[in-house]
Amino acid sequence: MTDTKWIGRRDALALGLAAGAATAVRPARAQQPSEVKIAMLVPMSGPWARQGILEQMGAELAIDDVNSAGGIKSLGGAKLKLVQYDTGDSAEKAKNAAQRMVAQEPDLVGGFGCWLSSFTLAATEVTERASLPWLTLSYSDLITGRGFRYVFQTSPTAPQQADDTVPIVMALAEKTTGKRPTKVGIIGDSTAAAVSFRKALDEHVLKDQKLSAVVNEVYTPPLSDATTLVQAVRSARPDFMLLLSTSVPDDKLLTEKFNEYGMGATKLPLVGNGGHWGTPELLKVTGADLLQGVMVGLANWPGKDQAALSKRFEERTKEPWFGHDSLFAYAHVMILKEALEKAGVAERQKVAEAIRKLDMTDGPALLFPGHHLQFDDKGRRKNAQMVMIQWQNGKPVTIYPTDIAAAPAIWKA
Repeated sequence: MTDTKWIGRRDALALGLAAGAATAVRPARAQQPSEVKIAMLVPMSGPWARQGILEQMGAELAIDDVNSAGGIKSLGGAKLKLVQYDTGDSAEKAKNAAQRMVAQEPDLVGGFGCWLSSFTLAATEVTERASLPWLTLSYSDLITGRGFRYVFQTSPTAPQQADDTVPIVMALAEKTTGKRPTKVGIIGDSTAAAVSFRKALDEHVLKDQKLSAVVNEVYTPPLSDATTLVQAVRSARPDFMLLLSTSVPDDKLLTEKFNEYGMGATKLPLVGNGGHWGTPELLKVTGADLLQGVMVGLANWPGKDQAALSKRFEERTKEPWFGHDSLFAYAHVMILKEALEKAGVAERQKVAEAIRKLDMTDGPALLFPGHHLQFDDKGRRKNAQMVMIQWQNGKPVTIYPTDIAAAPAIWKA
């Protein structure tokens, strides 16, 4: 009788301990989620929608690549899940979308967007308050100039792009023609990235390069008619033009009007800035003849070392090439994946800390010129380099840096 009671108590105690052990294990299992959510907040409607669609294609390819390779290993093979939000066509709508995103997706560990710098400036006010690590390809230096801790800029900033683009263009001109340009024309819109680019030009770049700005026009997008802007160029006779527009429709109008006035890129070198200048959509609406010779300075573009990835993207999407926007989205997913692996936990603060500690020359670093991935105290990618492409025979090809160039540059046809 006594033995039976003792055994019963012992069994009960053992069961109790087992129950306690099971309870202790449950939180550990909760740290190994079956899926981990990251967000993409980009324009999917309005004049910048094409850029958002291209980012979507690159992001979805990266998500599938991560998941088919076994997911996040340090989280037991957890799969990445992409949640998508539309910025719409204004900074106010972008901010509202960011607010919905953080409210509706409390388990997000990170995200990326918003393409246009003005949208990114607005949305990151929200993501920063939520301590949500946020990657962006946007160019404005103001994005990472506000002391934010959770914003990471993978592009060279617009002032750096101004610092780098103009000397590259000058060198190309001198190599091809034997003389350096002395006069430049500038037409650009009033968005944040263009303003940052122009500020660097005005403060020191033009002076450093001994250039005189014989045309310097600013417009508020979207552009309805480029006639007045381009007419001013004809009499000023610059040696080349910097076109700081930020959308495909504006790129089209400017390119068409320059050609209409006999100043297409085969006669007057036209230099755009930003990934929108290299989209298939621009070719579709403008035409190969009008784009021939247009050069573009931008923050990234697939070089010859990414031929295999480019081919997979083209086969999957039926797009004619893998470009700036899709490449950045692919890279951002891979950076978040790497940070999750290093953090070993699906917590946004830990993921952000892992991003701050990255110092890589492999993995996602290979998706950038220079093959180095590290962020400084402001959240800017260290040693970020410019890429130059040029429209040649109906396709944008890399012409700089030389180690990834797919073709030599043509100054004039």
